[in-house]
Amino acid sequence: MDTQLVSFNRSNCLIKSYRIRRLQKIGAPINICRYLPAGSTNSISIRCSMKSYRLSELTQVEVDGLKARPRIDFSSIFNTVQPIVDDVRHRGDAAVKDYTTRFDKVEIDNIVESVSELPDPELDAAVREAFDVAYDNIYAFHAVQKSVEKSVENMKGVKCKRVARSIASVGLYVPGGTAVLPSTALMLSVPAQIAGCKTVVLATPPSQDGSICKEVLYCAKKAGVTHILKAGGAQAISAMAWGTASCPKVEKIFGPGNQYVTAAKMILQNSEALISIDMPAGPSEVLVIADKHANPVHIAADLLSQAEHGPDSQVVLVIAGDGVDLRAIEEEISKQCLSLPRGEFASKALSHSFTVFARDMVEAVSFSNLYAPEHLIVNVKDAEKWESLIENAGSVFLGQWTPESVGDYASGTNHVLPTYGYARMYGGVSLDSFLKYMTVQSLTEEGLQKLGPYVATMAEVEGLEAHKRAVILRLQDIEAKQVSYMR
Repeated sequence: MDTQLVSFNRSNCLIKSYRIRRLQKIGAPINICRYLPAGSTNSISIRCSMKSYRLSELTQVEVDGLKARPRIDFSSIFNTVQPIVDDVRHRGDAAVKDYTTRFDKVEIDNIVESVSELPDPELDAAVREAFDVAYDNIYAFHAVQKSVEKSVENMKGVKCKRVARSIASVGLYVPGGTAVLPSTALMLSVPAQIAGCKTVVLATPPSQDGSICKEVLYCAKKAGVTHILKAGGAQAISAMAWGTASCPKVEKIFGPGNQYVTAAKMILQNSEALISIDMPAGPSEVLVIADKHANPVHIAADLLSQAEHGPDSQVVLVIAGDGVDLRAIEEEISKQCLSLPRGEFASKALSHSFTVFARDMVEAVSFSNLYAPEHLIVNVKDAEKWESLIENAGSVFLGQWTPESVGDYASGTNHVLPTYGYARMYGGVSLDSFLKYMTVQSLTEEGLQKLGPYVATMAEVEGLEAHKRAVILRLQDIEAKQVSYMR
């Protein structure tokens, strides 16, 4: 891929472009020069070198190159995180305080607060209403996910069922850093509340004065969080996993975070802490499929809404069919990026993002399934008819009036989703994430008489005599009782 030059005063807003129609390069690179609207103080000159490919003719190496995310060198990150994990295990609260001072530049006396003892935060009425609407929608969507307990009699006298129980203690990580995310507090705490988790620890970095973000606190109180751990990063994950003098130990940890948070979760789920995690996670991402009917303004806004998360985010535009005005889309990306407060983050994310041209929607959806995006926006005419072909995506947004932002905040679906291609084998956080399931069986005498001989035969085949005996001895007792009754 050719090096691409971009220069303007604030942000380098550019998406690399590919075409999956042909494997060979078609002629010379296409040079496109764009400028901001008249009267703008910033002028932009962008040179795009666009190559064209046919997906069916790509080698496996080339396919992997297109679906690969920006690489994270976890080996070096693990080397950084492991000492933090070990230190928190041995020094507990003191270690968490030290790392909070070191990384967040905040000194705190009490790292854990009991939510019930904290005063209700004061929010602007409009802000409170927005979070209330989001809470109601998230609650409604997750509440209907409760499974109905069913019992089945596989043979006469042989009954089996599956029952759900909540995970007793859970840890919820709500990032702070460059952006405060109270919406994540809702996404994690509401299903925990519905599931009936008894201990819910929410970890989030403290403000510079050592306080808790008031919007996060509002969501925590509303959704039944029991404790707030005023810490972020690997030290917060470690505190919840090991437990400290003030922080309850949890059994499962949820929530997105940076590479250090992710590394800590990965380390601890394979440690003596005996915890599980929601899913592997990486930087935020979106794939947008657009046809000639899609509005370039909307396409650009959707791409930038993920790019602004951070410089390691990735966005992909898949153009389906002919008639799409790519130049208009690129101009919108440049214009909108320049006006974003987080435009610098977005521009860095765009530098390792790209556009793919597909012949039609079938090819476009096939590529999306290969890429397996965290968020998939299908901004095409009659988008709903393509839903059945979508196999790999964390969350799907159909039609021109469904921006990814609604799922991030208030439509009701959960925004804690698999990234980095893990949508091929993981789903997003749901009510089930906070539950564990047990199977229950019960047999009558008649049931054991019917099923027992088959079990004894299988145990004998496997050479497990005690298994066989556990059945045979019972069958003998039943037989003896029946003989005695007949006398």
